[in-house]
Amino acid sequence: MPSMPSMPRIAGLGLALLAFAGALHAATPRKNVANIAQAVEDNYFDVARGRQIAADLRAEAASGKYDALKDDRDLATALTDRLKPFDQHFTVRWTPPEPAGTAREPAARAAPATDHGRRTNYGVRRVEVQPGNIGYIDLREFAHFQFGQPDQPARRAIDAALQLVAGTDALIIDLRNNGGGSPAMVGYLASAFTAKGADIYNTFRTREGDVSEAPAEWHAAPRLQTPLYVLTSARTGSAAEALAYTLKNAGRARVVGEPSAGAANPGGAVAAGNGFSVFVSTGSPVSPITRTNWEGSGVMPDVAVPAATAFETAKALALEAVLRGDLPDAEKVDTRWALEALRAEATPPKDVPLDDYAGSYGALAIARDGDHLVLRRGRRPALTLVALGQDAFTVAAESSSRVLFERGADGKVIALETKTSEGASGRHRREG
Repeated sequence: MPSMPSMPRIAGLGLALLAFAGALHAATPRKNVANIAQAVEDNYFDVARGRQIAADLRAEAASGKYDALKDDRDLATALTDRLKPFDQHFTVRWTPPEPAGTAREPAARAAPATDHGRRTNYGVRRVEVQPGNIGYIDLREFAHFQFGQPDQPARRAIDAALQLVAGTDALIIDLRNNGGGSPAMVGYLASAFTAKGADIYNTFRTREGDVSEAPAEWHAAPRLQTPLYVLTSARTGSAAEALAYTLKNAGRARVVGEPSAGAANPGGAVAAGNGFSVFVSTGSPVSPITRTNWEGSGVMPDVAVPAATAFETAKALALEAVLRGDLPDAEKVDTRWALEALRAEATPPKDVPLDDYAGSYGALAIARDGDHLVLRRGRRPALTLVALGQDAFTVAAESSSRVLFERGADGKVIALETKTSEGASGRHRREG
């Protein structure tokens, strides 16, 4: 049988619990609202507005508006909803505080904190080269780094991403799932596509003075002519909006998708006691181009489409822009094929007689699989074919390869030709 704790230890524990319970009882909704109001008044970038917001909260609390919200989580939600119309960054959170005199277990104290930056690759989720030589960066967060220290992981991550797409003919930056982050990353990434020293960067108005979003160090090799597209959605917020807003108003990028969240004013969480904290905006950006910002309204897209289709729309726009440029003939063929494949996938041609093509063509075999054809060669992975029109197909996800079917005088398929955008071809007679 386990031994019983000593009486003094029981008494001490009881007193600690009573003190904790008393503290919770004393922390009424009115007291918590007052603390949050004070945090807003002390920190909001607009002193007069912060004072008025705080006064309104205190008056509402005194009237009993929040008295019924005994669960602190409900109070946090109600206050967040109340404050959001004033500033999209206002967020009230509640985390259960530890009872006074309670010590954590040694193992818990020694446990290392999660390395969020490393586990999320500093916001760089995916980097690809799409068919037609279109670069794509899926950026989920603007990770912070200090200028003057080029070996910091966040800076190395974004530099590596940019390097991987350095040879592409156009670039898409996907911010549809990016909630924001560091202004340092905004300035640095914008400088990778704009002229050094360009007067395009936001200036943040704070209680302490003005702070520019222009980078302390500019990207060494900016791509000034590369067609650039930025994808946005209603989840695109804060620093992610800043990049879209800056590049759009500088005439450097086209924004594709939906209006962004409309959370322009940066800041941070302020502790308000009893487990509460409130995110308070401590600055507000002003663009030198528009003389305003996107608070409340969001960044308006140049090409308004549902967020779910923004990627495909931007790819088509990018390919069209590249085709209007000065490309060698062979590269134009590859780009045109990529655009034709993209359009065929979006709007499949009708009445293509798929059954006409099924059969054996020497080492190749063509079979129907639902609404598509598949090509097989021995043990190699099967290739899905996408119809471009009568007797012409592209290889799914590999638009530089095509399969063209040949018909005889009687109209029956007698052979197929495999062809690449570089001009290589091979003919395979039908055997069955």
